[in-house]
Amino acid sequence: MNDWLTWQVVDSAFPTGTFAHSWGLEAAWQQGEIPDATALRTFIQESLLQTTYGALPFLNAVYHAPDALAGMDARADAFLTNAVANRASRIQGRTLVATCARVWPSPAMDAWLAGSRATHAHLAPVAGGTFKLIGLSLETAQRVVLFGTVRGIVSAAVRLGIIGSYEAQRLQHDCAAPLEAVATRAATLTIDDLAQTAPLIELWQAGHDRLYSRLFQS
Repeated sequence: MNDWLTWQVVDSAFPTGTFAHSWGLEAAWQQGEIPDATALRTFIQESLLQTTYGALPFLNAVYHAPDALAGMDARADAFLTNAVANRASRIQGRTLVATCARVWPSPAMDAWLAGSRATHAHLAPVAGGTFKLIGLSLETAQRVVLFGTVRGIVSAAVRLGIIGSYEAQRLQHDCAAPLEAVATRAATLTIDDLAQTAPLIELWQAGHDRLYSRLFQS
């Protein structure tokens, strides 16, 4: 594995569809829960913790045992009771594996794509096997997911007009320490550590489809 591969996967030009989602930020903002950059910072930190305990246990499990995809995917489907988050996870999971199958075609990737199509293809478990197949280490795969959460929310905040581009970059830089802290925890997480840590964000996101006007899918 090399750094060039990592940078390609985290580049905004890599077509995984994540920029169509706001991680519940749009709904929270429209409901008046994100009035300023301080509230946005808190939202990001809570979302980061939720990704750590709500997604990385699935990624870790399938990275270690790709044959466990069907079982982990079913468990992810049961865990994501919020219909909006559940739909977003399935859309992004299918897009990720389909993109990687086109960019890095191989018999193993074709088989993985076919296997994922027999499931709901939730993002976290699918990412575990997909990132392993393209050659990312487990630590790098975890960091890609964590970085994607922060980058996605910050990008959504700019497009919603909550903060400007320069302020967004300062905020993302300030997230380095929290990112490192949760990345350290991620190394040993198992499916027994699975938890919902941000119920309010879950509730806000669940109301996304009822917004009068929407920029994002979730």
